[in-house]
Amino acid sequence: MNFRALLLLGVVALSTVEAAAKKPGGKVTSKVFFDIKIGDSEPERVVIGLFEKELPKTTKNFIELATGEHGFGYKGSTMHRIIPNFMIQGGDFTNGDGTGGKSIYGAKFEDEAFPFTHFPGCLSMANAGEDTNGSQFFITTAPTPHLDGKHVVFGKIIKGMDVVRKMEKVKTGPSDKPVDPVKVVDSGKLDWKPKAE
Repeated sequence: MNFRALLLLGVVALSTVEAAAKKPGGKVTSKVFFDIKIGDSEPERVVIGLFEKELPKTTKNFIELATGEHGFGYKGSTMHRIIPNFMIQGGDFTNGDGTGGKSIYGAKFEDEAFPFTHFPGCLSMANAGEDTNGSQFFITTAPTPHLDGKHVVFGKIIKGMDVVRKMEKVKTGPSDKPVDPVKVVDSGKLDWKPKAE
């Protein structure tokens, strides 16, 4: 076997190891809720499980924006961008159009890590490029492997995926903005702890 063949085998083996290291989600260690109101309908609850062990900084940001303990956060904000068979984006509580928002650490913070791949129903950080995480997030509604390694997956929908599907079907206008508002009327952290292993 020549050097070129050995090198090729090494690259393939490394790629296989890297692929095996990434997985679609981790163990849920805390839960956050969003009460979602679509247009004039009654609010319905979505519960999101977070992967704190692997991504403590990213999940802390999300939790504390959900509770509003810094005086700002997700309560009262809207889902400003919905693309069927792709994703639902929200978290811009300053401008409401995808140009704003901020983290608990300041305007932006770095990509913490990419231990997980995207899958339908995952929660991932929206960004404007490398190390530009703020408060905006998206929930996927279809496979999106092209986002792996570019956006930090840090949670998943564990209750209320039917509500997510309802959001996905909302009529949209320019810039994929919902015609009827899709609003987070309440949000917070649930009093829950995982079972001891």
